[in-house]
Amino acid sequence: MNRKKKNLILLGGIIVLLGAVFWILSITRTMIAVRDWEEIQEEGIIHVVTEYNSVGYYVLNDTIAGIQYDLCKYLEECSGLKVQIDLENNLETAIEKLNRNIYDIIALNFPITSAHNTDLAFTVPITQNKQVLIQRKPSENDTTPLIRNQIHLAGKTIHVAKNSPVILRLQNLSEEIAGPIYISETADYTQEELLYMVAYQSIDYAAVDKVIAQKNQKIFPNIDIETDISFTQLQAWAVRTSSPVLLDSLNAWIRSKNLYR
Repeated sequence: MNRKKKNLILLGGIIVLLGAVFWILSITRTMIAVRDWEEIQEEGIIHVVTEYNSVGYYVLNDTIAGIQYDLCKYLEECSGLKVQIDLENNLETAIEKLNRNIYDIIALNFPITSAHNTDLAFTVPITQNKQVLIQRKPSENDTTPLIRNQIHLAGKTIHVAKNSPVILRLQNLSEEIAGPIYISETADYTQEELLYMVAYQSIDYAAVDKVIAQKNQKIFPNIDIETDISFTQLQAWAVRTSSPVLLDSLNAWIRSKNLYR
């Protein structure tokens, strides 16, 4: 056998060996990447991400409060694990970090829809909510039309937070009324900040959770929140689809403590 042929055989063997090594490493990485209830218990920490707003998590007179904060502290008390709460106002970033095991739970009260069924697993319902149109009440200095009928949304621009579940509803509504609804999606502002922008006349219309709208109407009496965008929706927390035991544990906790409200 000549030297050239020997070298080709040797090179082929090296390539096969390297391929096997990379395959083993990829399998190992996949095994390491698994993070479910057992891994969380071993660490002793549940990593939860939520949004800073006036309903879920906020600071008042140096005290942390909010529905999501209270639920997280109750989970900590019941589970015996430390609940580490992080804040993230960008839903896309929260989902990405969830699937990279940086977070274990997204505590944002998602509407339980098919929009995120491929990349998220939802708990049983925790609350119910709906999205409403944020607009200003008529005044002498503001000629922006007040919308009561959803048909009149045709041709209007509605501002929403990036990846907001209301986007799918607005797209469907546009088809239902046979008229274009222009959706302005932004990653720079939360839905609560969009409400502020309507109140201060920076924009005319936004779609926001009703609970957030009700809380802020006391602060901004010039906003109107009486026009519904969606029907009442069940809302829940979300976890990775690869964490079924965590999901089952959360569901058992939610049911046993009658947390649905």
